[in-house]
This record gives sequence, C-alpha cells and structure tokens, in this order.
Amino acid sequence: MAKLKVLVEGYARKTAGGWEASSTAVLLEDSGKRIVVDPGCNERMLLEALGKEMVSPGDVDLVFLTHCHLDHLLNVRLFPGVDVADARNAYRGDEEFALKGRIPGTGIRIIDTPGHVREHSALLAETGDGVVAVAGDLWWWREGMQPEMPGEAELLSLEDHIAEDKEMLVASRKAILAMADLIVPGHGKPFRVEK
Repeated sequence: MAKLKVLVEGYARKTAGGWEASSTAVLLEDSGKRIVVDPGCNERMLLEALGKEMVSPGDVDLVFLTHCHLDHLLNVRLFPGVDVADARNAYRGDEEFALKGRIPGTGIRIIDTPGHVREHSALLAETGDGVVAVAGDLWWWREGMQPEMPGEAELLSLEDHIAEDKEMLVASRKAILAMADLIVPGHGKPFRVEK
C-alpha cells in the first residue's frame, strides 16, 4: 500500500502580466521507492516541504511528470541523477526504458488522461485513504475558485481554457472519477469523489 503526501498545494493566479503558477507536488512512497510527482516551479516551497518530510532530493528514486508544462516540471533540476519519467518512458541519464503502465517496483499505475494535452497522464495508487489519483491538470482551479465539495457534473464541466481537446478531457475525467476515491488536482486542494 502506498503513502501519499501533498508537498506543495498547487496554485494558479492571474496577474497583470499573465500568470503566477506552480503545480501541486506530491510525494508517493510504495515498496521502498520514493516518487515525486510534478515537482512544480516554486523551488523554496518544494525544498522546505521535502525537508519537513526528512527527504532530500537525493533520496528520491523517480520524478514523474503528468505532462510537460513548465509550471509542472521546472524543479526537475533539483533532482540531479534521479530518474525522470512520463507516461511511457523513464530516463536514467541518456538511457531510456519503457514503463509499461506502472512505476517499476511499485503498485502505482499510470493512466493515460489526454485532453489538457495529448501526452497527459495520471497516477493511481492504493493508499489508506482508498485509491488516490494524482491527476495533474485533468482538474485545476485558479486560486480561490475551487468549490469545497465539487459534484460530478461540476467536475466534468469545469472549464479548461487551454485544453487541447475538450472531448478527450471529459472522457479522461469520467474514467478517473470511476476509478478514484480521492483526487489530487494539478492546482488546488485534493477532493473526495462522491460514489
């Protein structure tokens, strides 16, 4: 059974010049492996959160990226020598190896969730809180806009103004809602799925 800790709650704020954003960063531990998901771009917040968990960047086995938007991946630079993965492959230096739907050596599943971008994916992990989906930007809210207990209709219709394919996005959302008990969005607070 995996353990999950939200290290940094992601945020997205509209500013006069554009956006200020960093993704939700998650620490997953399963079968003796430590995985940081979407390390974001706020270096100070991530390093402080890892320190509170008594984890240094060198203690991490894998950095997993749900997708390749900069607000989710800039802090990869804080993990030199650590394997980095997306939905299909992981890299150890310049050596590539296929993942085949799972994080190697763990029970953590990789699920394709296209829509926000084509290569988007989520992780599913069995935890003490049930099945948790680390969903990346399958769901995200501007700061202060997330409802306390969003219902299914609201979750399926949530606007994503930068989504590449809105139909695929809705289909991916439906699939994750059917599988997960708790969802960690790309920007905002984790929320329970009402079954």
